[in-house]
Amino acid sequence: QVQLVESGGGLVQAGGSLRLSCAASGLTFSRYVMGWFRQAPGKEREFVAAINWSGRNTYYADSVKGRFTCSRDNAKNTAYLQMNSLKPEDTAVYSCAADFSVDGATMKVPMEYDFWGQGTQVTVSS
Repeated sequence: QVQLVESGGGLVQAGGSLRLSCAASGLTFSRYVMGWFRQAPGKEREFVAAINWSGRNTYYADSVKGRFTCSRDNAKNTAYLQMNSLKPEDTAVYSCAADFSVDGATMKVPMEYDFWGQGTQVTVSS
């Protein structure tokens, strides 16, 4: 049974930082692309970042580029999202997702991912 468990969310002031973790089990983690998505109240889920299986290639939404960094530790079966210079508009539930076959054309599409975590709330106060 595949499980993805996010942690590290919380309340932070604008300009602050948080690091989210996504611990995976039940899959060969090092073969999967890991994606990060977020959903704010009343809005659709949106792509934030993704990292390929080796960690050499990362991809970011324009809204977070230069502020967020995606990484992974395949030995620990864990993906990370370091979020710096947080803004109130970053407030959302952040979820990690895993898929074996997404590529550059599909990794931004939530429906393409097979496995999802439960999400963790990130709230940025102004």
